[in-house]
Amino acid sequence: MTPVLPRTASGRTLSLFVACALLLLLISAARPAFAGPFNSEYFVLDNGMEVVVLPNHRAPVVTHMVWYRVGSADDPVGKSGIAHFLEHLMFKGTEDLPPGEFSRIVARNGGQENAFTSWDYTGYYQRVARDRLEIVMGLEADRMRGLVLNEEIVTPERDVILEERSSRTDNQPSTLLAEQMSAAQYLRHPYGTPIIGWRHEIETLNQEDALDFYRRYYAPDNAILVVAGDITAAELKPLAEKYYGVLPAAGMIARERPAEPPQISLRQVSLSDARVAQPSLTRSYLAPSHGSGADGDSVALQIFAEILGNKSTSRLYQALVVERALAPWAGSSYQPMALDYARFFVYAESLPGIDIADVEAAMDEVIEELLATGPSDEEIASVKARLQAVVVYALDNPQAVASIFGNALSVGITVEEIESWPDRVAAVTRDQIMAVARAVLRSERSVTGYLLPAEEG
Repeated sequence: MTPVLPRTASGRTLSLFVACALLLLLISAARPAFAGPFNSEYFVLDNGMEVVVLPNHRAPVVTHMVWYRVGSADDPVGKSGIAHFLEHLMFKGTEDLPPGEFSRIVARNGGQENAFTSWDYTGYYQRVARDRLEIVMGLEADRMRGLVLNEEIVTPERDVILEERSSRTDNQPSTLLAEQMSAAQYLRHPYGTPIIGWRHEIETLNQEDALDFYRRYYAPDNAILVVAGDITAAELKPLAEKYYGVLPAAGMIARERPAEPPQISLRQVSLSDARVAQPSLTRSYLAPSHGSGADGDSVALQIFAEILGNKSTSRLYQALVVERALAPWAGSSYQPMALDYARFFVYAESLPGIDIADVEAAMDEVIEELLATGPSDEEIASVKARLQAVVVYALDNPQAVASIFGNALSVGITVEEIESWPDRVAAVTRDQIMAVARAVLRSERSVTGYLLPAEEG
C-alpha cells in the first residue's frame, strides 16, 4: 500500500522517474499517447512540464491536477515531514494573493479542491466547471513559483501539523503500529520514515527549511499537469502554454535515494493498547515496485495478491473466515505504484476467544499451500478478467483516471504502460506469477506486526 496524506478540514493536509524523456524529446505538439482505453493525449511544454489530457464529455466539468515529483522520501535527513509541511504552506499566499484567498476563489467559483503527500509525490487538484478551468490554472501557476512565506505564517502551521500528528497518528494504535512496521521494514531507504514526519523533527522545521525545499522542487520541469473531463488537448494546450509555459525551468536533477541492503532476518513488532478490542496481525514483505522489478513482475504479483486475499472468494478469506471461523476478516494487498520499492501485505484479526497465534498459523498454512501448488487456471482467469474490468469502471470517474495517470507518471510509469494495462494483464503467465510470489513471500523479507489489547501485552 502507498500511504497518502490528504488535506483535511482541520489543517492543510493529511490525505512513475521521468521515463518518457527519450520518447518526448523536444515534442510539444499534442498527440494520442497510445491506442488504449483511456484515449489519453500527451504533450510537453518547452520548459519541460508534462501534460496529460483525458477527455470525457459526459458533463461540463474538469478535474485539474498538478503533481510534483517530490515526496516525503525526498525530505532532507533530519527534516522529516518537510514535504508534507510545504503542502500545507502552499495555501498561504503569494505576492498576488493573501493567505487563504486561493481556497476562497475556488469556493466562490463552485469548485472543490484538495492536496495530498505521499513518499514519492505531492499533488494539488481542483474540480470545477469547464468555464472556470482558466481561473484555477492561473491560481496554481501563480503558487508554483510565487509562494510567499514568513515566520508568522510558518510557525502556526507547524503547530497544526503537530496537532495533526497527535490526532491521526499518536492517538491511533493501528497507525502507530504501521509506522513502526515501516521503520523495521526499511533498513536504509527513507520509505521507513513516516510521511508526516517524526515529532521531534517536525518541531524544528522553519521558514528557511520550507523555502529551500520549495525552491528546489517546485518548478514546471518537475511537475505533471493532468486535466480530465470536458476538454481536449487542442483546447488545453494554449492555456497550458499561457499559464505554465511561461514559468522558468529549474534544471531538475534525478532523485537519488539509498538502496536497501539484503534483508536476511524476519522481524516482529508488537504494540499493546487499551483501545484495541481484538488482536490482529499484519505482515509486510519487501517487494519490487513496477519500476524496480523485472518486466511483468508487478502485474504478476497483483494477480497473486487477488487470488490469495482480495475478495470473499480468496484463499485467505475462505480458509480463515468461512471454513475455520478463526477471523472476521482476512486478506492481502499489493500496490506497485512506487518509485523504488513496494510491499506485499497479508492481514487478519482474531474472533473473540481465538488466539492470534492460531490465526497466524492458519494464515501461514494457506500461504505455504498456494506457494507450493499454485493457483488454478480458473482462479487466474477470473482475476485477470476482474483486473481488466477495472479500466471500464474507472472510465466513469474522470478524477479517478486523472489520479491514476498522475500517480503513475510521478513514479516512472509511462502513459503507454497505463494505456496497455489490459494487454499486460493478459500476457502474464502462471509461471511468472509463481516465480515472483516465491521470491517475495519469504520470511527474511518480512515484518510481522501484532496489535494487541493491553492485557495481552
